[in-house]
Formats: sequence, C-alpha cells, structure tokens
Amino acid sequence: MPRKDSRNTKGRIIESAWELFYEQGYENTTIDDIVDHSETSKGSFYHYFDSKDALLSSLSYLFDKKYEELTPSLENFSSGSEKLIYLNHELFLMIENRVPLDLLARLLSTQLITTGEKHLLDHDRTYYRLLRKIIIEGQKNGEFRQDLSVNEIVKGYSLFERAIMYDWCICNGEYSLYQYSGTLLPTFLNGFSTGNTEVQTPF
Repeated sequence: MPRKDSRNTKGRIIESAWELFYEQGYENTTIDDIVDHSETSKGSFYHYFDSKDALLSSLSYLFDKKYEELTPSLENFSSGSEKLIYLNHELFLMIENRVPLDLLARLLSTQLITTGEKHLLDHDRTYYRLLRKIIIEGQKNGEFRQDLSVNEIVKGYSLFERAIMYDWCICNGEYSLYQYSGTLLPTFLNGFSTGNTEVQTPF
C-alpha cells in the first residue's frame, strides 16, 4: 500500500536510503532494497540518481529536512545564540545516531576534491537561509556584532560545524559529536557577541 504522506518521491528515496545505510550498512544495501523500502520504482530511482554512490551527495538534503522540522521549535528560545546552539545540538545528535560515520567521511572527502557542485556550500540550502535569518535578528536586537557582516558570521558558524564534523571523522568517532560541539560552541559564539550577555547553552 502506498504511504499516505505528502513527501515527494525523491525525498522518500533519500530518507529510505539513509535509513537502510544506517541499519544494514552501505555495501549491504542494494538499489532494490531502497526502492522497496521507499515504495517507489527503479524508474523513479534512476530519474533522480545515476547510481547508489550518487546518493552520498544527498546527505545535505537529509540535514535540511531536519532543520525544517526544527524551525517551529526555535520560538522557544529568546536569543539567537540559543537558537544556534539548539540547531547544532539536534543536528549533530541526528548525525551521531543516524548517519554512518564512514559515509559522512566519504561525503566530506568528496566535497574536498570535487570540481563540480559542492552541496554543503550551497547558500540556497535551508541551512544557510535559516542561519542568515537568525543572525539578522540577532544583529537587530543588539546581540551580535555589527562590525561583521551577516555573511561573515554565517561563514564562521558554518566553518565551525564543518571543522567539528571533519575532526570527528578523522578521530573515527572516538568522542560524542554533539556533546563535544555543545561544549565548544558557546565559547565560539562569544566571539560574535556584542558582550551584552554571555553566551550559555540552553540545555
């Protein structure tokens, strides 16, 4: 029976693929497995992806879907710093629990050597749009420095997150990604603060 939801076919394929990658491993997951789990068809799969390997670049889609789910909860936080710490905590918790470390490492390595589109740096992504919105609001209410542009702060924050992910992969996941990032991020964000309030974790 078809699933009764409004998700598009591409989204169902991506979510099913990453769920299977985590549960049974990348090498042990076949395109047939993905098609069956997503209740789509091989024709639909090959319409969006040339191969199973092409799904690796879809990880940014999975991240952005998580950000979309988290957006309504941002109203529970009063400051921009708290919102950024919350987003980081929830995304990195998802990565640690749902994304195989070897596949995250593979994605990050392909972004280093590719000469084509770098999905993680696509500024039209939900991720970057959400960051810009939070930073703009933070500058208007006097929380974030105005001697730095919105783009400079967004770049610094996104660079911090990528650096933590790269280090986590290099260290083979020997520490908790979300806990370690949560310890460092408040101190990092203090560098963008006007100094009116000290950045603290909301958790």
